Amino acid sequence: MASKKREVQLQAVVNSQSLWDEMLQNRGLTVIDVYQAWCGPCKAMQPLFRKLRNELNEDELLHFVVNGKIIAKVNGANAPLVNQKIINLIDEERKIEAGEMVRPQYHEIMFVDSGAEDGEESPYKNTEPPYSIAIIKPDAVIAGKSLEIKEKILEAGFVIQAEDNRVLSEQQVRDFYHQIADQPDFEDFVLFMTNELSHILVVSQGNEEQPAWEETKPNPEIEIKFSEDNHNQVATPTMMNKKWDSLQGYLETHHMSQLCDVEENMENVNKFIDMFFPDLKNMKLEKILALLRPGLLQEKKEDVLNIINDEGFKILMQRSIILSEEEAQTLCKEYENEDYFENLIEKMTSGPSLALVLSRNNCLQYWKELIGPSTVENAKEYFPESLCAQFAVEGLPINQLYGSDSLETAEKEIQYFFPPQQTLALIKPHVTQEQREEILKYIKEAGFEITQMKEILLNEEEAEKIYSKIKNKDFYKDVLEMLSEGLSLVMILTKWNAISDWRRLMGPIDPDEAKLLSPDSIRAHFGRSILKNAVHGSSNIYEAKESINRMFEELVPEKP
Repeated sequence: MASKKREVQLQAVVNSQSLWDEMLQNRGLTVIDVYQAWCGPCKAMQPLFRKLRNELNEDELLHFVVNGKIIAKVNGANAPLVNQKIINLIDEERKIEAGEMVRPQYHEIMFVDSGAEDGEESPYKNTEPPYSIAIIKPDAVIAGKSLEIKEKILEAGFVIQAEDNRVLSEQQVRDFYHQIADQPDFEDFVLFMTNELSHILVVSQGNEEQPAWEETKPNPEIEIKFSEDNHNQVATPTMMNKKWDSLQGYLETHHMSQLCDVEENMENVNKFIDMFFPDLKNMKLEKILALLRPGLLQEKKEDVLNIINDEGFKILMQRSIILSEEEAQTLCKEYENEDYFENLIEKMTSGPSLALVLSRNNCLQYWKELIGPSTVENAKEYFPESLCAQFAVEGLPINQLYGSDSLETAEKEIQYFFPPQQTLALIKPHVTQEQREEILKYIKEAGFEITQMKEILLNEEEAEKIYSKIKNKDFYKDVLEMLSEGLSLVMILTKWNAISDWRRLMGPIDPDEAKLLSPDSIRAHFGRSILKNAVHGSSNIYEAKESINRMFEELVPEKP
C-alpha cells in the first residue's frame, strides 16, 4: 500500500504564554491571525494564507499562527494589503538571511491569555470615542457664529456625532451649569439661556484609522478647488499640526470659549447625552456622500438604488450632477498615476453622476464594505460579492461607486454637493404646544436644520415683514386677526433645496385638499381651515431672503 503524504499544517494554534514564547523562537517571518470563529471576513482570509504558503514556498522563513514582536499590522479583512505586506516582509527576511541588510529593531509585546481575570488590563482598548457635549450659546447663534464654530471644530480633527437646535428648559440650564449656580448673576443667565435658541453638539475625536481598502490616504495637503459657480468650496482633510485631545482646550486657544460651553466629564456627558440625544447610544447614525459614476447610473441605476434600500440605508438627499473636469480629477485623484486616468476623467464628465447623501447605523464603514475595493481586479479576486465586482463597467477598471473616506470629509463633501439654502417658516398661533412639538419633529426628520427660532406676537408691523405681498388683499385683515390670537413661532430652516422642500412638507394651502393630495403633510394633519392651516413658508428665494432679513435683522451684516 502506498504511503500517504503527510499534510502540512497551515497554522499553529497559540493559546497560552508558553506556546507564544515558543512561537517567538521561529526563524523568519511569523504572521499572526487574531480572529473570531463566527467572523465571515476572518474565515475568508484562510485561502489567502494557503495561497501565499504555496506560492512563496518558504516553509523555513514563513510561519502562520492563530491568535513576537509586532512588525506590521493590518486591521480588517483587507486581503490585497495583507498579501502585499507579507510579500514585502518575506523579501526583507531573504535579504537578512543573505546578509544584505540588518534586522530592524522592534518593540516587544507580551501575549495576554484570553482567560485573564476581571480587572486585569486588557490589551484591547475600548474603540468607542470619548464624547464631549458643547452648547453654542444664544448670542453666538443669533450672531450667526454656529457654522464658523462647527467648521473650526471639524478642522481640528473632531467629529460632530449629533447636533440639535433647541430652546433649553430651565431645568436643563440649571443641570448643565450647576457649577456656576452660586454666582450672583446666575438667575439672569438662566433667563438668557431659556429665551433664545442654543445649538447643542455631541463631539468625539476623529478616526485616525487607515481606509479599509487602501494602504495610504490621498495626499492630505491637496485641497479641492471646485468651480467658482458654487459658493461652497470644500477640501480634503488638511494636514494638522496638532492633534487636540480636549475640545475645551482647543476652543480656549482659538478664542471661542466665550461663545461655546463644553462638558467633558464622562459621567456628566453621559447624563446630558441621555437628556438631549436619548437614541445616540443605541445607534451610531452617520451621514456620508455616495456617488454613482455616469456609466453605472445610465445602465444600472435602479438595481443599485434597490440594493441601497435593502441594505438599510436612508437616502436623505439626491441629485444628478455633471461634474466639471476639475471636480472629476479631485474625486478620482487616487487613480491619477494610472494609464487610464485621462480616459476615466473623460468618462466621468461625459454625462450625469448621481450624488446621494446616505444615512444609517455605522454608515461609513458599512458602505465601504458594501462597495468593496477601489479596483475591479482586487474586487473580483478577493471580494466577488462586492458592488464593485457586481457592477463593473467594461473598459473602466475602477469601482463605479464612490463613498466618503471619513466622516470629516463627508461633512465637507455634502456641503459642497448639496449647498444649504435658507427659507423662512412660521407656525401659527392656533397650533397647540403639543402640535407644535409634533411639527418640529416633522421638520427635523425631513432633514432641516433650525438655524434660528423666536416666539413673537405678530402685530401689524411685524406681520408685514412676512406677508408684505398680500397686504393689499381684501382678506389681509383676516390674516392679521388670526395672527393676533397668540404667539407665533418664526424660524429659519436650512437645508439643500429648503424652499421647495418646506413647501412640499407643508402641503396645499387648503387642509381638506392637503388630506386628499398630500395626506402626510403638516397641513393635512394640523390645519383647520385655509386661514388656520398651521404653517406658512416663503414662496421663492427672493421672498425668503427678504423675510429673513426683516424678521432677523440682527443677523444681517452692516456691509454685506
